[in-house]
Amino acid sequence: MFRPKYPEAPVLPSSHVIGPAVHVTRPGHAPACSCQHLAAPAPARRMAPSIGAGAGAIAAVVTVGIVLTALLAAVAVAAVSVAVAAVVLRSLLTGQRDHHRR
Repeated sequence: MFRPKYPEAPVLPSSHVIGPAVHVTRPGHAPACSCQHLAAPAPARRMAPSIGAGAGAIAAVVTVGIVLTALLAAVAVAAVSVAVAAVVLRSLLTGQRDHHRR
């Protein structure tokens, strides 16, 4: 349903004879020589959809996501370490105040 519809690729002429041979004669024209000219229909080829732009965009989004996640993790670790240092300092300062009051 969400897959794009690609147009059929045009059939390109081929110089190779593949499949049953067919004599080429044009209406109203006589052959210029007595040799037989053969032409074969070229096999229909479907071109694969180009994924260059899509893959680059996906890679960019994934890279930005990884970088932002790493930055968020770094901020979280820094916040936790600052909180732990604050608790330790508060504990030490409170202990010194009680020690000096006695």
